Amino acid sequence: MTADDSFGRLDDDDYPAYTMGRATEILGTTQGFLRAIGEARLITPLRSEGGHRRYSRYQLRIAARARELVDQGTPIEAACRIIILEDQLEEAQRINAEYRAAAESENPKTPSG
Repeated sequence: MTADDSFGRLDDDDYPAYTMGRATEILGTTQGFLRAIGEARLITPLRSEGGHRRYSRYQLRIAARARELVDQGTPIEAACRIIILEDQLEEAQRINAEYRAAAESENPKTPSG
């Protein structure tokens, strides 16, 4: 790996750059919370060669959303399910927008008159 390859990872939201300790500091939560959302399969941290959990920025954003819901009184299992459903809805809306755009380009509206 070259230095250029390493620097490219700085912008990669999926690169597992954060240890569990650093992730808990960033999120202001506990290791138990991160383990719980991992057990609920909301996020699956990658493992270092030594077996330590590593989190990406994307995973930390998901964990932050889970923490927000839990802080509002939502049980952790329900919070994880809500986030999964929110993600599925967002993906469905993105796909619908693509289909709509494709349909409009195939059948452009003609001005009435």
